[in-house]
Amino acid sequence: MNCRIIFTLALMFVTITFNSCKKLVEIDGPATSLSSKNVYNNDATAIGAVTSLYVNLSNGSPTYPQELTGLSAIAGLSADEFDYYAGAQNQTLSVYYQNALNSLNIYSGFWETTYQRLYVVNEALEGLGVSSGLTPAVKQHLLGEAYFMRAFYYFYLVNLYGDVPLVLNTDYTINSLIKRSSKVLVYNQIVADLKAAQNLLSEGYLKSDGITTYPTGSEERVRPNQTAATALLARTYLFMKDFVNAEIQASLVLANTLQFQLEPLDKVFLKNNREAIWQLQPIGNGYNTQEARAFIIPDEGPSGFNPVYLSSELMNDFQPGDQRRNIWIGNVHANGTLYYYPYKYKIKAYATSITEYSTVMRLAELYLIRAESRAAQNKLGDAISDVDKIRGRAGLGLIHDTNPMISRNDLLSVIFKEKRIEFFTEWGHRWLDLKRTNTIDELMSKVTPKKSNGGAWKSYQQYYPIGSYELQSNPNLTQTPGY
Repeated sequence: MNCRIIFTLALMFVTITFNSCKKLVEIDGPATSLSSKNVYNNDATAIGAVTSLYVNLSNGSPTYPQELTGLSAIAGLSADEFDYYAGAQNQTLSVYYQNALNSLNIYSGFWETTYQRLYVVNEALEGLGVSSGLTPAVKQHLLGEAYFMRAFYYFYLVNLYGDVPLVLNTDYTINSLIKRSSKVLVYNQIVADLKAAQNLLSEGYLKSDGITTYPTGSEERVRPNQTAATALLARTYLFMKDFVNAEIQASLVLANTLQFQLEPLDKVFLKNNREAIWQLQPIGNGYNTQEARAFIIPDEGPSGFNPVYLSSELMNDFQPGDQRRNIWIGNVHANGTLYYYPYKYKIKAYATSITEYSTVMRLAELYLIRAESRAAQNKLGDAISDVDKIRGRAGLGLIHDTNPMISRNDLLSVIFKEKRIEFFTEWGHRWLDLKRTNTIDELMSKVTPKKSNGGAWKSYQQYYPIGSYELQSNPNLTQTPGY
């Protein structure tokens, strides 16, 4: 698709959704048509252009590989978190579940949509950079958000596809022929963008009227702020195995106790709770979250609309007494089978009031990032203290009390398992962690053959292929190795 058309469609989408997503985008668009040239000379339209990225994420379905929101189900199917209801007869989902993707059945996957979003980001960075008509504070915050979003998109692209084209401008003549860049270069760009975002963003959150609100404990957390940039930088350093910097960045987030703290399990996914670092606001269609609509199985059992349910591998990994199993998992008995489903988000039906927001990043991850980083540096006592924060909330015994002399490798195993249980069916954490810890081949060689119509696992399947249309459109783009 032509990138100018993509940008125009994004702006049209923002205009359409202004009235349905009040707190996030309650702005009246201009009477005349918008062009990329004048969008960034007006506070309202500039905010709206960047806001389109969040609106699209919020509108994405967890069971469709388009917006990255879909990773909560798609990556869970690829890994060992979800089973797939064969009666749904949905090839899009079944090929992810069976680890049977190829250039023809993947369609566009996450690739096409994410690069479309990156065009909007790069357009924003270019337009904001030369703009002279914006309020300075608005310009600075929007630049920070744009750098954050570019890093956010590339973090997932590099982890889903390996080496990927590094597109940093809107020159279609260049980008239509661009080659893949190495993962090292992509990660370096992610770090650079997040550092830029840290410097530009504040601890406050930009509102739709251009005013930045500062922490009160109950502020809307629906746009990235400085803490979100720091949290994603901590995660990025962890994936790069730079454990020193991962610990430093995670500690910066965890030190912000005025704004952030762990919540009780039944409050973690409520809107504006103090564990949330960044959430997505519903787009005004009368539903709280797309996750609840997709994951909560009705009494009659799985169907084409609710085709995924939790795997026995995941259910068997919960320890006795783990309250996350009781509070974050639901079940239904249908057609002689007991199905378990994610119940982190509990409001499935149309609602007159919104009480839950879809959570993209939350504080618990930073405790586990720091725990792993400290354990990797042999700071075992400090690492135990961090992981015990998560275990204690879940009602499990503290390592400090039960096994204070635990070895480094055993402690890392505990941390990885806590990450698996804490973040099941959230944004593909499990799928990405299996790859970065080099444990994916050992696990998936056992899991894939047990899936319905699953074949033998092949190591290259840890990265997704690129669709045939994208390959035909760019003669310099090569397929993911192995496919």
